[in-house]
Amino acid sequence: MRKKIKALILLIVITLLVIVISNYSIESYASDKTFSEVSEIQKNKVGLVLGTSKLLQNGHVNLYFTYRVEATVALYKEGKIEFVLVSGDNSTKAYDEPTDFKEELIKRGIPEDRIFLDYAGFRTLDSVIRAKEIFGQDNITIISQEFHNERAVYLAGKNDINAVGFNAQDVSRRYGLKVQLREYLARTKVFLDILFGVEPKFLGEKIEIK
Repeated sequence: MRKKIKALILLIVITLLVIVISNYSIESYASDKTFSEVSEIQKNKVGLVLGTSKLLQNGHVNLYFTYRVEATVALYKEGKIEFVLVSGDNSTKAYDEPTDFKEELIKRGIPEDRIFLDYAGFRTLDSVIRAKEIFGQDNITIISQEFHNERAVYLAGKNDINAVGFNAQDVSRRYGLKVQLREYLARTKVFLDILFGVEPKFLGEKIEIK
């Protein structure tokens, strides 16, 4: 019994250590690559918006969605991006993150011909790698909340993509507690994905943004 308890304690310690190291490594790498002010960020041709659901389970609009839309519009109107690539989940006919974003961006003044959709952005890893492999972008501005941008920028760097992140407004700690707790596990998984050379679920035909 003592051996089992010791083994369990060791496993917990190792797990916590991996989580701490993963989090520190990602935050350290992205410390000078994410920005919250439009005036401070460099210009890139394409802004990559990381998808999320438009509505919560209770039917209310998801603030993560709203704030990412607002951040994208701000960058476009200030000439910091020329095109928008929306990458999200469209795994079923009833669930279409990219189209939801597109419709909202058009409402807010971004021309339809400036918006490209990636329907196979099932994970952040997929969205980042596909921006290069499918849409031909080696330099991108990633648009999401800061905690998400840090992970995405790190993944981009590990896949030879020059990326900066523009931080959409964050939500309150209480509102986003579940998401932020899940982020620690997602950051740990980044290292496993890199270690085992995990690739996007789908690649396919190139759609270069020119």
